Amino acid sequence: MKNMTQKTINDFGEQWERYTDDDGYYASLEYFDDILEPLQSSQDYKGQTVLDIGSGSGRIVNMILDAGAKHIFALEPAKAAFETLKQNTKDRAEKITYLNSQGDEIPKDVSVDRIVSMGVLHHIPDPDPVMTAAYSALKPKGTCLAWLYGKEGNGLYLSLVNPLRAITTRIPHFLLSLLCHVLNAFLYLYILGCFILPLPMHKYAKKVLWNLNHQKRYLVIYDQLNPAYAKYYTKKEAMNLFEKAGFKDVQIHHRHGYSWTVLGTKE
Repeated sequence: MKNMTQKTINDFGEQWERYTDDDGYYASLEYFDDILEPLQSSQDYKGQTVLDIGSGSGRIVNMILDAGAKHIFALEPAKAAFETLKQNTKDRAEKITYLNSQGDEIPKDVSVDRIVSMGVLHHIPDPDPVMTAAYSALKPKGTCLAWLYGKEGNGLYLSLVNPLRAITTRIPHFLLSLLCHVLNAFLYLYILGCFILPLPMHKYAKKVLWNLNHQKRYLVIYDQLNPAYAKYYTKKEAMNLFEKAGFKDVQIHHRHGYSWTVLGTKE
């Protein structure tokens, strides 16, 4: 399990070393709200201290600061990604504490109002220690929100992507990149079809993917096929992830019918 964890960290480190720019809808508050709502909104982060678990290129960090957060702890374990993170947020560094560590290694002196983890926990083979550390880092009444890959609503997609991942997690970057470019062309046609027919994941295609430019749609595909480990959570598994760590009033939203946004509160 440790080898798989490190392999996945290295995969993302290389990914964010190659793909460093965040712009457009992909990096907007509108996108941030699309992930948060209806459980929270970007307004809830104004004046708050926040911990972002798995900061990657810094996209979510900048979104949170755009929302008016007072200070953010940006945690990223991959050294290569950590350098991209610092570069992409250097103009706001006075509001950021950078942590080059894994999610279960949150410093004991960190105490925050809110924690977010966007598209990260489903790439951690054993996320329970991360959730325990997150719970400890929250102030009383603080909240933790995570966005996770969902199993429900993805039957057809998973029947295609799981066999594909068995190949793409092993091939060199140039072949993976070529495949992603080919799939990106098909994705564009699929999105167009979603405006005509109620195809699987049509809500996500019309609401989110259509608003991304060609490069960012490519990155969404690459992000699905590149990392060594990925788990697609059932609703029960997603809620249990929070409940086992001690979170109360756990709420869950089936985002666009294909993924989970989960919110838990520390008593």
